[in-house]
Amino acid sequence: MDTAESSSTSKKIQVHRYKPDDNPDKHFLNEETGLWSWLTTVDHKKIGIMFLSAVTFFFFIGGIMALLVRTELWTPAKTFIEANTYNQIFTLHGAIMVFLFLVPAVPAALGNFILPLQLGAKDVAFPRLNLLSFYLYLTGAFVAVFAILNGGIDTGWTFYTPYSSTTGGAVTTMVFGVFIIGFSSILTGVNFITTIHKMRAPGLTWDKLSLFSWSLYATSIIQILATPVLAITLALLGMERILGIGIFDPAMGGDPVLFQHFFWFYSHPAVYIMIVPGFGVVSEVITTFSRKHIFGYWAIALSSLAIAFISFLVWGHHMFVSGQASLASMVFSFLTFLVGIPTGIKMFNWTATLYKGSIDLKSPLLYIFGFFFLFLVGGLTGIVLASIALDVHLHDTYYVVAHFHFVMVGGMVMALLAGVHYWWPKITGRMYNEIMAKIACGIIFVGFNVTFLPQFVMGSQGMPRRYFNYIEQFQPFHQVSTIGSYILGLGFLMVFYYLVKSLFTGKKATANPWGSRALEWQINTLPPLHNFHHIPVIINGPYDYHKPMEEFQLGLAESTDGHGQESDLEITSDGKEINAE
Repeated sequence: MDTAESSSTSKKIQVHRYKPDDNPDKHFLNEETGLWSWLTTVDHKKIGIMFLSAVTFFFFIGGIMALLVRTELWTPAKTFIEANTYNQIFTLHGAIMVFLFLVPAVPAALGNFILPLQLGAKDVAFPRLNLLSFYLYLTGAFVAVFAILNGGIDTGWTFYTPYSSTTGGAVTTMVFGVFIIGFSSILTGVNFITTIHKMRAPGLTWDKLSLFSWSLYATSIIQILATPVLAITLALLGMERILGIGIFDPAMGGDPVLFQHFFWFYSHPAVYIMIVPGFGVVSEVITTFSRKHIFGYWAIALSSLAIAFISFLVWGHHMFVSGQASLASMVFSFLTFLVGIPTGIKMFNWTATLYKGSIDLKSPLLYIFGFFFLFLVGGLTGIVLASIALDVHLHDTYYVVAHFHFVMVGGMVMALLAGVHYWWPKITGRMYNEIMAKIACGIIFVGFNVTFLPQFVMGSQGMPRRYFNYIEQFQPFHQVSTIGSYILGLGFLMVFYYLVKSLFTGKKATANPWGSRALEWQINTLPPLHNFHHIPVIINGPYDYHKPMEEFQLGLAESTDGHGQESDLEITSDGKEINAE
């Protein structure tokens, strides 16, 4: 045991070299058992697991909807369902995937579990608020499911007026469900920002903060500022349907295009709520499996904040054909090109981190390589759509569908899968079958490209999205895309199979199976109830791979005031007074 004493305080502080096998059986899953303990828990780790289970469930529901859509489009005319049913299915696919899966998947699920561990905190700042956010999510999901059973909706996930304000179905109920889910997102953002500002361990300065924490910080800013706009928009839509107030009805002096302005002012930043946390996952996995300090730490960290800022200024690129002023379209086009710069900074820095690294081709890194290719295609095709002349031709075609899925599924979902595989040993204490993981990664990559690359061709030739019937020249593309969707579905099922199987038959994970230098890997697997037995004093950064592992240590500070109780420690915020030998 290494010890040190702070010369600037009257209290003695001991700094212990961490022993990962200290009390390995005392962890959060063994503290309380039974369903009620889970339903009433305020432990961020259990709440994160419940979020992960819920979003996985809705991912499979949304995936089934996608397969039904692709199966129906096997033939140019009706294949097996009616047109109205088709409209409801693709609407539900979009709404479920966006609001119940993509938005909460990384921040609420992985973020809840990992963030306090990376900060050296015992929990999030507001544990009960954290549990409330989960129940708001479930409540909104329940209301949305009730809307499906009570008439369904066929407006598309964007709820565009004037159709959504006049059509039948349970639009009001669905809108209310999404309204509730939005509060869950806001509370999560408030919790994360407060936790990052107020609950960092001694010595954990901003330049030692993990890039995953930086990404959650940027995401939380977007959640807090943008989500209320969506809530107001959906509330106005509900009032229009119930009270007939006419905000979006031109017959009553309203403007249906105003709804698009409101909706996309939230929904384009929401794209970054989905993808920016994935960027943080990429940074963590890249450094761990290349055994190198991240290249351009501050550039990556600040580019997340830049994306958060610029994302509020680009909503008008969804409306180039809506009749907005030419000058406005030019400004939005320029800003859309601009938002690609901080994203490009990340891509270059990740590549530079890999350069001359000691690459370990484990499955999390393979998913990141898949992310690189797919997200690059999605990003470059987004630049195409930022060009006004090209967007006029490609607007509302399958080109946009392919672009969106390359960003969201090829980018965010691949990053999510990398994160789940990376942190699975820490979350569950078990190792999965690495061979099956690599095979599944290949199947998902192939299936995704077979599904969506043909849609770029269709879109460039004028195939509109959302159409139930289409002309015969597009049938070969649709059939290839449908085959690819089933390959993609097989890959996801394979991932689900071996991860669930690992819970029962997987090898027990060691404290740090990847040899990472990040703080969450320096504690027991599974983590203790309150994460750390002592207050951690951060001596090293999360990416200090230039130090040999035997020299890398986590300081654990405890008061030795003679009473065996933790007390306030007067140490410098950057940990410089801690002289760990």
